Amino acid sequence: MQPEVRELLRIAARPYLAAGFYPYFFARGKLAYDPVYVSLLRRGGIPERARILDLGCGQGVLGAMLIAARRQYETGAWPAGWPEPPATTQLYGIELQDRSAKWARIALAGSAAVQTGDLRHAVLPDADSVFILDVLQHLEPEAQQRVIEKVAHALRAGGTLFMRVADIAGGLRFGFTRIGDWISALMRGERIPPLHYRPLSDWIALLHRSGFEVEAEPMSAGTPFANVLLTAHRR
Repeated sequence: MQPEVRELLRIAARPYLAAGFYPYFFARGKLAYDPVYVSLLRRGGIPERARILDLGCGQGVLGAMLIAARRQYETGAWPAGWPEPPATTQLYGIELQDRSAKWARIALAGSAAVQTGDLRHAVLPDADSVFILDVLQHLEPEAQQRVIEKVAHALRAGGTLFMRVADIAGGLRFGFTRIGDWISALMRGERIPPLHYRPLSDWIALLHRSGFEVEAEPMSAGTPFANVLLTAHRR
C-alpha cells in the first residue's frame, strides 16, 4: 500500500477517537481491510459539489474517508494517478442504529448530517450520488425494491448510485459473506437477523426496472467474500 494511502486511512479514522475506542478501532479495521473505500476514491465518479446520500451509513466511515481525502489532496499528499476527490460536498446519512448514528455525528463533527431512521420509511432528499454499501440484504425483497425506487426518484438525471451487494450465486465465497454478516450482527450485540440475498442477475434486473444503466465489478479483493459493486447511472 502506498504511503499516501496509509496516511489517508489513518487520518480518516482518527476523528473516531472522540467517540470511543470501539468506533475508532472499527473504523481503522474497516478502512484498512475493506477494499470498497479505497476503490471508490481511486476510480472517481463523484462530481464536484455533489449532494451525497449514504443509506445505512453506519458510523459514517464513507463520509470520514471523503472528508479526509479532500484534506489530504489539498496538502499535496495524494496518491499519484488518482483523480481529484470532490470538494465542498453535502454529506447526508441515514442509519437505523442510534448508537452508530451518534458515533457518526461525533466523528464527523458537523461536516455531515446523520439521521437515525429506517430506510423503509425514510424520505430521501435530492442527491447527485447515492451509496448503499452492504445494506439491502437486511431488508425484505419488497422493501429492497421500494428503496431502490425511492433512490431513483431522489437522484438527479445522470446521477449515480453506488451499491455493493453479495451475490448469492457466489458459491463458497457467498457462504463466507453470510457468516461475515452474522458475525457483524453479534459484534453489535444483536440477534442474527433474517437476511435477504439475491443473485447478481436479480440485482441488475431490479436496477434496470427502476431506470438505471448498470456496471458490475467484483469488490472483495483481499477478502473471502462474494461482494460486487454495482455502479448504476440514472437514465
